[in-house]
Amino acid sequence: MATTTATITLSSSDLTSDALALSSTATLTKGGTLSGLDQTYGVQRRTYASTSAAVLFDETNFPDAADPAFKVYIKNTSTVATEKVTVKVGDSTGSPQVIGDLFAGDWMFIPYSAMDNQDITVTPNVSTALTLEYMVIYHS
Repeated sequence: MATTTATITLSSSDLTSDALALSSTATLTKGGTLSGLDQTYGVQRRTYASTSAAVLFDETNFPDAADPAFKVYIKNTSTVATEKVTVKVGDSTGSPQVIGDLFAGDWMFIPYSAMDNQDITVTPNVSTALTLEYMVIYHS
């Protein structure tokens, strides 16, 4: 059984009236079980040179699972503050729902169901080279 642990730490001395220090850790497991996620799409990078929407993850690339508990990591590696990518989930031919924008250096780590018509698409706001780093951790 694979063991994968995700940790996030948020800290700030001036965001709130008191110092902020939050930390949370989770072991990534298959839905409804304590068994670890055992597959990965691999850490990859893709460079976009267009403002057209592109499918980052096609749900058909992943096995159907009764209780999917897939996890997705996406990072905008740009260092130009105004360069962003809009991330959406849903049928790429219909009306996918906006999750949010990742500006330069921003990243996200979210659950992903990889169910029918639940592609993850990205749309850069620039036509110059914008690189995303990404990965899916899932179970078979």
